[in-house]
Amino acid sequence: MVMCSGHLAAQVEEEFGDGHQWEVEIDYSKESRPLGTAGAVKFAERFLSGVPEFLVMNGDSFLQLDFCQLLRFHRKHGAIVSMAVRRVPEATRYGTVQLDASSRVIGFSEKSGARDPGLVNGGVYVFDRAILQRIPDGPASLEKDVFPDLLQHRVYALEQHGMFIDIGTPEDYARAQTLGPSLYQAATGELQ
Repeated sequence: MVMCSGHLAAQVEEEFGDGHQWEVEIDYSKESRPLGTAGAVKFAERFLSGVPEFLVMNGDSFLQLDFCQLLRFHRKHGAIVSMAVRRVPEATRYGTVQLDASSRVIGFSEKSGARDPGLVNGGVYVFDRAILQRIPDGPASLEKDVFPDLLQHRVYALEQHGMFIDIGTPEDYARAQTLGPSLYQAATGELQ
């Protein structure tokens, strides 16, 4: 596992260490300056040699999903990117993802402020190694700089129905704190 870190990297590494207590091995890709979501992936490329595909997860959201199902979906569609999406009742603070009948991503809409429901990017992806050639060196955003340019190259989305929380606002961060035990249960599959 590679953890991309920048701000407060030393504290993150101190908290998670080498991963042995969770029976995983963690390497750290430490950014000396903020690189954005795409730049961080590109900067971690040195840890990805020899892998045909890899999983990427945003660190500021939680989406309960079946990783094996997402990987099977990715392989079935021969996608360069497969993203997990989640329907939310109010997509006000999110951009939305538009799909065709075959689950191929055909467009993205920026945040509109409308209180309408919509499919939102859940921040979990399976990437084909070929994506690394399409990400520029330096600061870049997956959502704004990379994904829109890849739509003609097999970008697919799989809708998920599990728990979703994005801690992008103080209110949702506080909500995530109260959901701690539920998030742990959702992540581990443990029942009370």
